[in-house]
Amino acid sequence: MGAMQHSDDHYPVMLPEVLAALSPVDGGVYVDGTFGAGGYTRAILNAADCHVYSIDRDENAVSAADDMKNEFGERFTFLRGCFGDVQYLLSDAGVEAVDGFVLDVGVSSMQLDQAERGFSFRFDGPLDMRMDTSSGQTAADIVNTYDEEDIANLIYEYGEERKSRRIARKIVEARKEKKFERTSELADLIRAVVPKSPKDKIDPATRTFQALRIAVNDELGELDRALASSENILKQDGRLVVVSFHSLEDGRVKRFLREKEGGDQGSRHLPQVKSSPKIFKPIKKKAIKPSDKEVSENARSRSARLRAAIRCAKDGGCA
Repeated sequence: MGAMQHSDDHYPVMLPEVLAALSPVDGGVYVDGTFGAGGYTRAILNAADCHVYSIDRDENAVSAADDMKNEFGERFTFLRGCFGDVQYLLSDAGVEAVDGFVLDVGVSSMQLDQAERGFSFRFDGPLDMRMDTSSGQTAADIVNTYDEEDIANLIYEYGEERKSRRIARKIVEARKEKKFERTSELADLIRAVVPKSPKDKIDPATRTFQALRIAVNDELGELDRALASSENILKQDGRLVVVSFHSLEDGRVKRFLREKEGGDQGSRHLPQVKSSPKIFKPIKKKAIKPSDKEVSENARSRSARLRAAIRCAKDGGCA
């Protein structure tokens, strides 16, 4: 993800908490898996005399990366690609292991604020939503070609939208008359189908747009692959830091870290399974939330949750 918006500036969510969890040191090597506008990358490079490898699949991130290269020179390397492929990207760059890996999962404010990208219903634009616009299916492809049940399941699973079946049915009816091409067309249909609840502060289209974005970019698959790779790319005592923005992502991170904590598996009433080695030690048991000050200044940080852990030794020993 990389950056959120405050006024006219782009700045990364939970930056003090991220830096505290990552704890950059001189001579360290770090990976910013979600470069965006470069907020985390710049902060890490300023915090210590270290090297940062930054990953982003969005072609629009390249100009920000060029500026970063001009500013920090050989201490910064940009890797174009998906953070789920971090292990391969680092290997291609000749890097075996790193001291820290940070992820800010989701869509950046820059992407949301560009109408032509089609991420947001706040602006009318093409119904696209691809983070990498050079390939892959668009959100329009999904709503215009998937069958009703698949659309309903996608919106329910990725958007946690209770009215998913009703929305899917209306989408399929409407596309018989005219294919969906614009964000406003889809948002207006959803608002007509799902009345805004007085208790619910969010726009009725929010959950469906989230679901489509996650599906288009395989965001949960990318996160799963990145988490799995973190075990292999981090040195002993290396740090994994993940900021997520909704329960689907945070639940995956929480589950991954719980599984990698090791210890005895299963119920004490059943035959004991051999205890698994400890691979990660969480820095804090519970997710860290943004400060009240940050939430008041940047509403988009409200749902952010940070989880961080330290890579144990290969034999399962943890500091």
